[in-house]
Amino acid sequence: MRIVTVLGARPQFIKASVVSCALSRAGLSETIVHTGQHFDANMSAVFFDELEIPAPNHHLGIGGGTHGQNTGRMIEAIEAVLDGVMPDWVMVYGDTDSTLAGAIAASKLKLRVAHVEAGLRSFNRDMPEEINRVLTDHASTLLFAPTDGAVRQLKLEGIEEAQVCWVGDVMYDASLRYGEKAERVSGVLDALGLERKGYVLSTVHRAENTDSPRRLSCIVEGLGECRDVVVLPLHPRTLGRMRSFGVNLPSNVRVIEPVGYLDMVMLEKNARVIATDSGGVQKEAFFYRVPCVTLRAETEWIELVEAGWNTLSPPEDGHGISESIKRAVGVEGMPIRPYGNGDASERIASCLKNWGPVGTRVAAQSLQETPGSLVRAGRPGLTVPGRGGIDERR
Repeated sequence: MRIVTVLGARPQFIKASVVSCALSRAGLSETIVHTGQHFDANMSAVFFDELEIPAPNHHLGIGGGTHGQNTGRMIEAIEAVLDGVMPDWVMVYGDTDSTLAGAIAASKLKLRVAHVEAGLRSFNRDMPEEINRVLTDHASTLLFAPTDGAVRQLKLEGIEEAQVCWVGDVMYDASLRYGEKAERVSGVLDALGLERKGYVLSTVHRAENTDSPRRLSCIVEGLGECRDVVVLPLHPRTLGRMRSFGVNLPSNVRVIEPVGYLDMVMLEKNARVIATDSGGVQKEAFFYRVPCVTLRAETEWIELVEAGWNTLSPPEDGHGISESIKRAVGVEGMPIRPYGNGDASERIASCLKNWGPVGTRVAAQSLQETPGSLVRAGRPGLTVPGRGGIDERR
């Protein structure tokens, strides 16, 4: 059975690193297409090296344009690849322009789409990511949901239960796999002269924040007012916006270039607080039991807010952001376990294998776990004893 995986952005590389291994173990053939959406070497090639992802079979080199320009060019280029391979499945991840382009290109060729991280909603249609994820879900044949809430949302939107697989979160799989490796091989703390729990880590890249002079200024102001050393791996796009808006960084904010995944894991694990607008970093903060302040008015990971691991701090008031960061120091949330047991990638591979190649889907009654039964069965243990976080889930 042939699978084409479309990737383009940092979080997708991380997710694919564990899923690609599971596909290989299941005997499934995978062709990797890299759109080039993240074109900086520190945000692309380094992830393939560090996470031991097979080199892309196709590198499209598309990036740097507007959302519409990138998506249109990607659709055309991905369609050409798919037309040559004609796979049984086209797998896409998350909510980027690459995600939507892969789903549209596959749909136009009448190919089956599998969406990893389906069913998540911020309910903010001003976010390009929200449009991407909604359209991708409704173009998909199989929807791999990371949480119960995602499953419920897909049902509310009328997607058939048999198309939805609750699998857990592949980011949790990755955190288990690479957390210990980062401790062994990363020297980023020494290189930057940082003490464990002696700094705030921040990331800012969402268009809703970086394209707004007011919001970007409020975020920088809030980071400055918190007075801790703030380590800010700066996305090239964010740096460009700061320069064009005339936003000056406070003296306590230490800008570094984007880092590789293992170095980022070390920075996350050892931060006092994480302040971010990234969905993936919010979850990684939880995995490593670090309090998180989300620089947005909403989040797809509402369960982390409800359990006290995450605080929403809309970037409309710099002082409010600094106060949220100060209040988050030392906070631990409730002991929840919403993202599965670290076997999401294995469940994805099993589900694809059960559906089989085009035209040969195995009869549902002969399967040990069908897509529908994965949803109905749910999973054991929404909570665990203790204080939660990654250390108690091994």
